[in-house]
Amino acid sequence: MSTGVSACVRASGSSGPRFLGPAQPKALCMTAAGTVVDGKLETVKAVRKRGVDGRVRRFEEIPHTGRNGWINLLKFWRENRFQQLHKHMERTFNALGPIYREKVGTLSSVNILLPSDISELFKSEGLHPRRMTLEPWATHRETRNHRKGVFLKNGEEWRSDRLQLNKEVMMSAAVRRFLPLLDDVAKDFCRMLEDRVEREGRRAEEAKRSLTIDPSPDLFRFALEASCHVLYGERIGLFSSSPSLESQKFIWAVERMLTTTPPLLYLPPRLLLRLGAPLWTEHATAWDHIFSHGEDPEGVPASVVLRNHGSWRTLQWSSGTTHGKGKLSLDLIKANITELMAGGVDTTAVPLQFGLFELGRNPEVQDRVRQQVKRSWEQAGGDPQKALQGAPLLKGTIKEILRLYPVGITVQRYPVKDIVLQNYHIPAGTMVQACLYPMGRSSQVFEEPLNFDPGRWSSSREEGQRGEVMGFRSLAFGFGARQCVGRRIAENEMQLLLMHILLRFHLSVPSSEDLQTTATLILQPKTPPRITFSKL
Repeated sequence: MSTGVSACVRASGSSGPRFLGPAQPKALCMTAAGTVVDGKLETVKAVRKRGVDGRVRRFEEIPHTGRNGWINLLKFWRENRFQQLHKHMERTFNALGPIYREKVGTLSSVNILLPSDISELFKSEGLHPRRMTLEPWATHRETRNHRKGVFLKNGEEWRSDRLQLNKEVMMSAAVRRFLPLLDDVAKDFCRMLEDRVEREGRRAEEAKRSLTIDPSPDLFRFALEASCHVLYGERIGLFSSSPSLESQKFIWAVERMLTTTPPLLYLPPRLLLRLGAPLWTEHATAWDHIFSHGEDPEGVPASVVLRNHGSWRTLQWSSGTTHGKGKLSLDLIKANITELMAGGVDTTAVPLQFGLFELGRNPEVQDRVRQQVKRSWEQAGGDPQKALQGAPLLKGTIKEILRLYPVGITVQRYPVKDIVLQNYHIPAGTMVQACLYPMGRSSQVFEEPLNFDPGRWSSSREEGQRGEVMGFRSLAFGFGARQCVGRRIAENEMQLLLMHILLRFHLSVPSSEDLQTTATLILQPKTPPRITFSKL
């Protein structure tokens, strides 16, 4: 990437996590790669031989937040930690050091944040990587007799399905197919926004019209329109002055599903189901509506009606419900499309809110990205793939947004063999979480971590930083075979929209104060930021 961004505006006045609590003396720092004693690196083998006092520490010696999971659960409810889980993690790392254990209700985990430890974790993920199963989602599928998509599967069944899906949404040939579809939606969004600025905007003296709005409703409609165009091969007309009630219900259902998921992770879903708990009923009702979105009025899956369109047109179809070699049954296609749809609205619309805000309050960064985008767009001759390839700062902008505001605040794995992290023994099968929010804001991992600097991801700057684990600093979409299956769609969708917005508008913000954030299943602003769009 280019190193064009050199001047950045500080995103916050705080200095960021130091992770120098009592568990981590200044003269001694333990990592998965080794132990730093007075500035000198010793290997893991040496650490295992000697450790701090001649031994690898037992699992039980890992610093923890309390041994009783039910007491911890009560604290979470009482102190509203579910909505501030990302901040809770940041505070806990500051207090206990770069590794700690936590048990909340029925859920136990080891939490880490240093890239060297994360690298060691991923080395032990095995051929069939596992992440935390979202039991509320799985229970809904089982009680409603729905098939599970790859997000909820494990083992060989997961791998077989995932290899088929990769061809349709991850490979370069698939990207070339759906880029023009995303580009069309992004252009239409900007035309809609231009019309609105002309109708409702104010004109300052000797200046073009500008409009200050909360763009979040429009961004949600953009994400749903783009997803439908790619997955179903048709436009659903969400940029009209009166979007359909059905599409608004779908967005509501996704939001309710995401909001009700976190509390249900720490409780037995089937018990709540038997008790008829309102929280479970609300969650299941939201999922029911999401699943109904993929069917026409007669109950025929939309993927069947539109099987000759969209990204799914090259799948080998089976006529029944069997799952044969090289095929996905119609039930499995519907299950995976539903997961992609449910996971592809908020998870792109919300980062775009953060992105517009950061570009708006960092005008020098915005101008540098725009200059590169304009040159690339002119040279690409309307080819969206060439335009993105020529604007690496745009890709860096997305990575920087997701560093400061990761959609999912953790990535989980269950190592298939015993490992040593921070000189502590971690048994195989333990859930280990890489905590992305505190890592992204750690001064141990990033220089000036609270600066919004897309240029930090340029290839020349990355190469200039020593260490083999630099690649484990950007994990918003996960890693390896189990990374987000919709990654290529989401990355290109966000880049294309920001590209067309920057070509048409200058962005500013009425307030540059830091955004307050809350965690449902994804990280989002407590109050959506207002953005001023000024026509160029």
